[in-house]
This record gives sequence, structure tokens and C-alpha cells, in this order.
Amino acid sequence: MSSDALLLDSTFRITDVNQKKYDRVARVTGVREDLSFTLDTNCEIYPLSVDDTVQLSIASTLSLDGTISTKETEAARGGWKEMRAGEATLADQYDYVCYGKMYRFEEGAGDTIKVYASFGGLLLYIEGPHKRLSSFKHEYIYLLMKK
Repeated sequence: MSSDALLLDSTFRITDVNQKKYDRVARVTGVREDLSFTLDTNCEIYPLSVDDTVQLSIASTLSLDGTISTKETEAARGGWKEMRAGEATLADQYDYVCYGKMYRFEEGAGDTIKVYASFGGLLLYIEGPHKRLSSFKHEYIYLLMKK
């Protein structure tokens, strides 16, 4: 996997799971020493609990060789889920995968930055040092998680 394709790969401890607003969506909060995130997840497909440890990765492609797909190549293939038979992808190594777009960046307190992404209405918010999150751009991304 090309290091340019994997934008973030960190382990977080889940500190809060809020399922009060929607039936099948939980707003999950995770922390590590320098980063925190809040993510809306489908809790029927991928249930999480407080104190679970998850690996959260953000990648610009699912291709193991780091090749970035264009809209045209994805459309010709039939979408990111329609991989060729027997073709291994980064998604094979994770339990929960979403496709979305980073849409907003904000300066935080001190040297921190806030990054926002949407995965078909399920939102992600990450806050951390500018140095760790500076590789993010307004682009389409894959969010991958596993316990």
C-alpha cells in the first residue's frame, strides 16, 4: 500500500456511543493521545461499545498498490464494491468500510486542525495536530474500521 494512499491509520479507544437520535445510527466518539474523532455509524452493521479499541484508517484508494481510481474507472468497473473476482483490496482487511468526501477544514486551538467528511449523510469529525492531518484535501476518501 502506497503511503500516499493511506492518509490516516490509528488506533482509538471508544469513549462514547450515543444511539438516542436515530434507530440504526450511533454517534461514536474515539480518542487517542493526539487525535479525537466523532463518527456516525450504522450500529446494526457495526455495533461498538464504550472502551472498545478500533483501528480507524482513511485512504484515498482501496487498491493495494496505491493506484487512485477516477470516477470513470470506478463507473466502468461498476463501483468500488464490484471488484474483479479474486482481486484483493484494502477493504478485505477491515470490518466496516464507507466511501465519502472530505468537505470542510477549520483551524483549531493552537496547532490543531478540524476535518469534516460525509459518507452519504453519516458524518465524521476529526481533530488533531496539523502535522498529522495535513495530508487531507477536499477529496473522495474511504473510511475503514476494525476492532
